[in-house]
Amino acid sequence: MIARFLLGTAAALAMVAPATAQDFVITNATVATGDGSEPVENATVVVRDGRVVAAGASVSAPAGLETIDGTGKWVTPGIFSAITDLGLSDVDGVSDSNDSSAGGSPFSAALDVSTALNPNSQDLMVARADGITRASVYSSPSASIFGGQGAVIDLGADPEMVTRTRAFQVVDLGERGARISGGSRTSAHALLRNALREATDLGDRAAIGAATPRPSDARFGDDVPLDPRLSGRDSERAGDVLLTRFDAAALVPVVRGEQSLYVVVERAADIREVLKLTRTFPQLDLVLLGASEGWLVAQDIAAAGVPVIADPLDDLPQGFDQLASTQSNVGRMRAAGVTVAIGRMEGGTGEQPRNARQYAGNLVALTRVPGATGLSWGQALATITSIPAQIAGFGGRLGTLSNGATADLVIWDGDPLEVTSAAEAVFIDGVRQPTDNHQTRLRERYRDLDESDLPKAYDW
Repeated sequence: MIARFLLGTAAALAMVAPATAQDFVITNATVATGDGSEPVENATVVVRDGRVVAAGASVSAPAGLETIDGTGKWVTPGIFSAITDLGLSDVDGVSDSNDSSAGGSPFSAALDVSTALNPNSQDLMVARADGITRASVYSSPSASIFGGQGAVIDLGADPEMVTRTRAFQVVDLGERGARISGGSRTSAHALLRNALREATDLGDRAAIGAATPRPSDARFGDDVPLDPRLSGRDSERAGDVLLTRFDAAALVPVVRGEQSLYVVVERAADIREVLKLTRTFPQLDLVLLGASEGWLVAQDIAAAGVPVIADPLDDLPQGFDQLASTQSNVGRMRAAGVTVAIGRMEGGTGEQPRNARQYAGNLVALTRVPGATGLSWGQALATITSIPAQIAGFGGRLGTLSNGATADLVIWDGDPLEVTSAAEAVFIDGVRQPTDNHQTRLRERYRDLDESDLPKAYDW
């Protein structure tokens, strides 16, 4: 009995223990490095200790490494899914299993999605099987214009999935934000500016969050401790009904530029107002989410140096703030010099994160449509690999096959921007990942299409 228990315990520990990074070389493949350049045929990728050592047509395969023959295959960086709810929901329609918003919470800016992430989520496993290796995960604003603090995660098959917690703050200044804040954009902007002023005042008086470094790698440390001097000032905030002390403290890194502020905004006029925020709060590190009418103010966005995570291929307005939406939005913004990733994919069939590469392929196809503005193949791949990684603060380290980058890479059976292609092998931190999930198991169970068989649940 004891021996059986110990064997079971050892097996369980083996399942959760992190795997060791592999040293290997992929040869004879078509390789795209994710930096915007076009793919190169008959190229080689070398990986050691979980890092990319070299990639390109002129790279020689070192002796003594495991060799993977990439003949007929494509190799790219892993896909970085920007702004999604991966790991926060098991069944979207069942509220008890869905942590993607907190409509009844007394807190807003202080919410931290990393506390609710589930590494065993089937959605996450499905995404990994299609080449998604990293993601920035957020909580949608619901009780307040603030959604809380998002996290950057990896999709590896181990319980330690958080790459960086409290990586960014989310606020909604579009139509939804107007409804949440009292029915008007004027209220949303007043609430935001009041919140940022409160955070500025709180940080100046109590130094909360002052020593929170922006990490060069991995996650932030433990929660930033509240300065003990604040406890004696609780009475000064007794009449404050807009922000709790916890929420105000969470915004201190935002006003100091230590944490990015991701702003949901679609309308051109609203984008201009958001860009003006830096006049009052010059240290804000802004990122625009959505920006369906971004092409109308692309020059302003580019001049401000603010990156955009755009909804892919919006061309039919879902609200009055998207009347000028066009499939050429991403291409036009990029042509104006804006740094653009595509993202905000979650939920239903057409919006699943794994569809991002299809949308990137559609942006390539737009270059052949008269009057439309699309992207080259290399540029399109970058919108789902290196650019979202750069926006998240991991430029050069994720989403690319450059020397020294983390070895998140995928071997595909064909052009990854074609819908008929599939991932054959997925590596995260140089470790090959399992790609089975509930969907693949159902496929294998019923693929013989023998209609005389009852579903397996009916087996006796």
